[in-house]
Amino acid sequence: MSTSIKFGTDGWRAVMAREFTFDNVALVAQAIANYVKAQGHAERGIVVGYDARLLSDLFAETVADVLTANGIPALVTERDTPTPVTVYMVRARGLAGAVMLTASHNPPHYNGIKFIPEQCHPALPETTDAIEEQIAYCQKHPESVRRDGNPALKQKVDPRPDYFAHLHQLLDTRALSTLKVVFDPLYATGRGYVDGFLCEVGAQVETIKGERNPAFGGSLPDPNPQNLQLLSERVRATGAHLGLATDGDADRFGVVDADGEMVTANQVIVLTLWYLLRKHHPTSGHAVRTVATTHQLDALARSYGNITVHETPVGFKWVGSTMARTGALVGGEESGGLSIVGHIPEKDGILADLLMAEMVAREGITLKQALAQVAQQTGEYHTRRIDLHVEEHAKRELLRRFREEPPAHLNGLHVAGVNSIDGVKLLLENDAWVLVRPSGTEPLIRCYIEAHDEPTLLGLTSAVRELVEGA
Repeated sequence: MSTSIKFGTDGWRAVMAREFTFDNVALVAQAIANYVKAQGHAERGIVVGYDARLLSDLFAETVADVLTANGIPALVTERDTPTPVTVYMVRARGLAGAVMLTASHNPPHYNGIKFIPEQCHPALPETTDAIEEQIAYCQKHPESVRRDGNPALKQKVDPRPDYFAHLHQLLDTRALSTLKVVFDPLYATGRGYVDGFLCEVGAQVETIKGERNPAFGGSLPDPNPQNLQLLSERVRATGAHLGLATDGDADRFGVVDADGEMVTANQVIVLTLWYLLRKHHPTSGHAVRTVATTHQLDALARSYGNITVHETPVGFKWVGSTMARTGALVGGEESGGLSIVGHIPEKDGILADLLMAEMVAREGITLKQALAQVAQQTGEYHTRRIDLHVEEHAKRELLRRFREEPPAHLNGLHVAGVNSIDGVKLLLENDAWVLVRPSGTEPLIRCYIEAHDEPTLLGLTSAVRELVEGA
């Protein structure tokens, strides 16, 4: 058995048939079972979901066998199911947690397994550390892995009706019924969810790449501009109000405006807060974003005067846990994660897509027109991310210099402060900023840059590149 199983917030991902084997999946499942039993929640049961990848259904059955062999009831989804839908089952049924078999937007030869606890947000370090300890124990004691499942404790479930009933409570279905939408699940697990719900409420929907394809059509199930070119073309060709997409396990979103232009995740997060404030008119509230996410959210909150914005490290575990603690209206991260008040504190690409559709329908404007209205309140914001090659041994020294010896100016802008909540963030005058974060898996430094105009953004990008590559 492998000795390199690392179980972080996104669980463990690896190449199938090399490290991601049935034996290793059973080992991880035993570690999760040990953790759940130690928490005293075993009798409440666990839902097991899986994505559209090759063998995911069989890996899910292996997990269920291990859980039931340990006396833990296992509810296995009838078909490949989005992560947020699987997690919603935890709340709907009062379960002890969820196990999800997915490698999200990774290449098709990868798979993964993660545990989402009863709080319904991604597992925090105290949970993943405890599971890793159990993994280490099971590796030393392989005889402790129990695989003789108990059929009496295993049942098949269809989580879609409960999830759709919840969406009916969250969304204005009458407004959604007026729309014409193109949906692209990228051959993955979101198929039948965004389009299924819109069809159920009476909208006109065209679905592309809507069949299950474990190879994802030779691409990655990642809703980026390159992969959504066909979606953009179909939106323009059909005169649709907008185009919507989800990633491999449908926890992240992609949104295309009526003109076929893609709207960024940062913009969707800002639009969501803007729309919910217009829809609900709260007297006060909270919003949550990661350190790498646009400050336009902060500017929008200031323009209303009654919204507190919380900044977290990168990762939806921090966003979700802060949402749960504060009851935030919106939580988001620039990589495409979003949730709202009243929903589970887990990123949900299905809900994010449907919220953008509802906003277009109720406001009677395009996404770009909505962004223009937001900009009247906040000013323009331009963002960019670049990845720069930095050898592993040089990463720590580079970050130390940014943190302890920051430049006084960057592209002529005064460095007003340094934020070290995650990586190193240089806070510049005029609400511009630069964040440098090391990749945990590659010899890369990820650089996030934001400014009020494109020339300043380009200047800051060049300045950051020179600083990093010259270090």
